[in-house]
Amino acid sequence: MAPAEGAGYGPVAMAASRLELNLVRLLCRCEAMAAEKRDPDEWRLEKYVGALEDMLQALKAQASKPASEVINEYSRKVDFLKGMLQAEKLTSSSEKALANQFLTPGRVPTMARERVPATKTVHLQSRARYTSEMRSELLGMDSAGGESLNEIGLKPRARAGPEEAKNLQEKLSEEMLDLARSLKTNTLAAQSVIKKDNQTLSHSLKMADQNLEKLKTESERLEQHAQKSVNWLLWAMLIIVCFIFISMILFIRIMPKLK
Repeated sequence: MAPAEGAGYGPVAMAASRLELNLVRLLCRCEAMAAEKRDPDEWRLEKYVGALEDMLQALKAQASKPASEVINEYSRKVDFLKGMLQAEKLTSSSEKALANQFLTPGRVPTMARERVPATKTVHLQSRARYTSEMRSELLGMDSAGGESLNEIGLKPRARAGPEEAKNLQEKLSEEMLDLARSLKTNTLAAQSVIKKDNQTLSHSLKMADQNLEKLKTESERLEQHAQKSVNWLLWAMLIIVCFIFISMILFIRIMPKLK
């Protein structure tokens, strides 16, 4: 089977099922759509992500399903796309940025020509966009490049008095500080998880090396035992043949005397 588009994903083998290949193709399409600038009324990506969920559940139910690491990577990418869509539906830019920090992009590129996973690229793009929106709100300017925030209703509130405008800026500053604290906490937690994963991986590799050495030793012992068994069997056959040969000679010499 020739690898189809999207089959460059590392864990997807040549013998992958048709369902898995279709899931990889649709996943590539969703990642490309997520990286593009989309209209707020765009509905196709949400439908495609729903189809990805159904295909992933069907893949998990297959008898010849992929390895658990591959399934987990698929699930991580689908969950990221779902979380990104949910974050886009939030109204406040600070809420979007905070929700974006809890998303976990994929670790393995979907396409062979990718160096960085597409979901990680989308994650960085959305983080930069939400940070820009928060900065624009804090400065009283929108993300288009300097126009007043008449569209989101902040300019009339600023006209009501400088004190209210100051309170608004203080509130936005507090939200940004809370977000910074949350980011720091999440970063430390992620570092701790990564450290534990690295320790677990190192231990697993060490155990695998030990098991490989044991397997090699046992294979050598089994080979030696097999050789010894063959030698004993050969000697036993030679003794039997010699015994039969001597018996036939004695039989031939004794039979004429009996007659």
